[in-house]
Parts: sequence; C-alpha cells; structure tokens
Amino acid sequence: MVSRAERSPMANWWWTIDRWILAAIGALMVLGLVLTMAGSPPVAERLGLPAFHFVHRQVLYLIPSIAVLFGASFLTPRQVRRVALIVFLVSVALIVTALVVGHEVKGSRRWILGIQPSEFLKPAFVILVAWAFSEAAKRRDVPANLIAILLLLVTIVLLVLQPDFGQTMLISLVWVALFFMAGLHWFWVAGLGGAGVGGAMLAYKFVPHVRARVLKFIDPGAGGGMVDTFQVDTALDCFLSGGWFGKGPGEGTVKRILPDAHTDFIFAVTGEEFGALACLLIAAIFAFIVLRGLSLAARNEDPFCRFAAAGLVMLFGIQSVINMAVNLHLIPAKGMTLPFISYGGSSLISLAMAIGFLIAVLRKRPGAALLSETRMEIFA
Repeated sequence: MVSRAERSPMANWWWTIDRWILAAIGALMVLGLVLTMAGSPPVAERLGLPAFHFVHRQVLYLIPSIAVLFGASFLTPRQVRRVALIVFLVSVALIVTALVVGHEVKGSRRWILGIQPSEFLKPAFVILVAWAFSEAAKRRDVPANLIAILLLLVTIVLLVLQPDFGQTMLISLVWVALFFMAGLHWFWVAGLGGAGVGGAMLAYKFVPHVRARVLKFIDPGAGGGMVDTFQVDTALDCFLSGGWFGKGPGEGTVKRILPDAHTDFIFAVTGEEFGALACLLIAAIFAFIVLRGLSLAARNEDPFCRFAAAGLVMLFGIQSVINMAVNLHLIPAKGMTLPFISYGGSSLISLAMAIGFLIAVLRKRPGAALLSETRMEIFA
C-alpha cells in the first residue's frame, strides 16, 4: 500500500486517480481473457490454428495496452491535448494511406501495417473536440466551434470513405452530445438533427449493404437476400441456449457455428456459456463506469477536463451499448467490438489509451494548480 505521506510521482498518482474506475476496467480485462478462452477456440479451429491462438495473442495485446493506459493516466491535461493532436494527425495520415494502398477486408479498407488507425482516431478526436468546446466558452477570439465542426467533417469523411458507418455514427453521437453540453442553440439542434436524418437517408438510398441491413432488420424476409442474418440469428440462439445460468465454461455448442464469436459476438457466447445473469453483470460494470465517469465529470471545475471526461465516457458507453444491442438483435448489425472484452489489438490498445486519458483528466488537482496551468496556457 502506498502511504499518503509519500511525495513520489507514483504515490501522487495513486492518491489522485479514481481507483473505482481503474478497478472496473481491470475487471473487464480479466473477463475479456476468460471470455476469449470461451469464444475463440472454435474460430481458431475453423482457421486451422491452435485452439488458444487468439487467447495467446490477446495476452500479448494486453501488455502494451496496460502500459499505454498507465502511461496516459500520468499526463497532465495539457499533455493529454498534445498527445491527442499527434495521435489524431498520425491516424488521419494512416487512414488516407490505407484508403490508397491498404488491403480490402470484407469490402472495407480499414487496415494498414497490421493496425486499424480509425480506432486510435476516436479518443484523439474526442480530446480535440473537448478542447475546442472548452476554449469556445473562455475565449471569443478563437473560432473554436468552427474548429470542432471541421474536426467532425474531416473525421466522418474519412470513416465514410473506408466505409465504416458504425464508427461514423458513434463519433457523430459523441460530438453532438458534447455540442449539446456546450450550450448549443436550438437552431443548431434542428440543423444537426436534419443533417443526421439526411445522411442516414442518403446512406439508405445509395449504399446497397446499408439498405439491405436495415430491411433485413425490419423484416428478415426482405432485402433480396443481399444480407444474411445467420450471425444475428445464431447469436440469439446462443442466448436462448444458455438461459439464466448458462451451460458452463467450454460447454457451449451454438457458439461453434457463430462467425466472429471472439470479436463482435462475444457477448452472445457469454450468454450461452455463463448465462443471462453473467451478461447482466457485464452490462452493470459498463454502466458503473459510465455513470461514475459522468458524475465525476459533472463535478470537475475545469471546462476542458469536464468536456473530455464526458466525451470519453460517452464514447466508451455508446460503443458498449451498440455491441450488446447488435448481439441482441435490437439494432442492425455493425462491426464494433465490446470494449476490453472482444479480441483485437487495435481496439484494445486504443481503448486503453482512451481510459488512460479519462483517468488523467479526472485526477484530483488543487484549485491553485489548475489556475497556474490556465495562466501558463494564456501566456504560452
């Protein structure tokens, strides 16, 4: 146990972070390993790989993820902004490169050099938008709202070109929520709502697989056979097969024919092997992190820290809800991981960075220290 009397950087970090959020994230990481052991062996066997291939890789991904989380959590708010700007620019460059020379996977160009740069773009985007909105409230000489709008346009254009409509929707929802927090006028509410509806209608009309997914979601017999509902149907069978208490670890049978059982549909595997109660427990952990994060953000006196914490928590929470809703067939299918539970290197490391940023901006800081940092920024 670290003593309160110590003045080392580690002791100062330990007594100023929110340890409840850190503990909840640790629990999700452990659950992610357990559930990867449950969901990945059938997928590995179908690909001709050793049974625990994905488990071993997940452990390897966890090492840099934990390092990134702890490293980011030591940053000051000013350093968080600087790191986010660098990550954003590098991610944009890699996304453009992937669009030009990247390999196409399932109809999308999202990967370059073995990573998915759009995953790292998300937390960096939230930090920069939070900075813009916080500056808009303090300095009228800075076109911060215009910067926030330009950031959104650049980000969604790149995501749509991949195409990745799930991430586009996620980013847009977080941006609108932050804009609402910044006190936008009702004129903007109507305008943004209209733009969102218009964008959805254009995607429905001109993007065949989007239209087919919507039609299949509304009526499984519709869509002209363009989209197979095998995944979501099998996922529902997993929940029904598991009941309240599940079949037990390794006893699932429906999971063996479920595509992406270790990534997008790991929540369904949880339902079959550990039951609905385990699913409710996982949902409760996500809810705890979101509610505690929003509560701490609301009490934070620094505008940037308040916006950044709220945005990062909403990014984390909305992504979790989308994944679980897809597994339960409550919304059309989208390729989005369940944070810290699903297998995936880019997703795991980027989420660790986001949580590291969250812990950093939520750290307890004396009012004098905040005032000093604000003065330094003014004269910088």
